Amino acid sequence: QVQLVESGGGLVQAGGSLRLSCAASGRTFSTYDMGWFRQAPGKEREFVAAVTRRGSITYYADSVKGRFTISRDNAKNTVYLQMSSLKPEDTAVYYCAASILYGDLKEGPAYAYWGQGTQVTVSS
Repeated sequence: QVQLVESGGGLVQAGGSLRLSCAASGRTFSTYDMGWFRQAPGKEREFVAAVTRRGSITYYADSVKGRFTISRDNAKNTVYLQMSSLKPEDTAVYYCAASILYGDLKEGPAYAYWGQGTQVTVSS
C-alpha cells in the first residue's frame, strides 16, 4: 500500500507560481514512478506530468510544457510540481499518483494509488 498526501494548492493570480508537493509513505518511494493529474469542474481528469522512479525521465502534457516542472526527492519521499506562468485554465483539483507497474505514465490506468487532491485556483 502507498499513501499519498498533496499540499501546496491555493489561490493565485494569473502569471503567478505555485509549488505542489506530494508526500508518500508505505512503500519504498524509489520503486515507483509518479505522476500529476488534474480535473477541472465538468471536465475529465487529464494528465499533467510524470517522472520515473529515479527522476531521470520526465513527461509533460503539451498544455503545461515549458511552464510546469516535475521533480522528486527520493530521500524525502516527495514529488513536486512547480507551476509557473499560471493561467485561469490551470484551475483544477490536482492529484498525485503512484505507478508500481510499468505502463504509459500519461494514462490514468497506469497508476495504482492516488492522493486526495489539492485545489489550485488561478484568477484572471
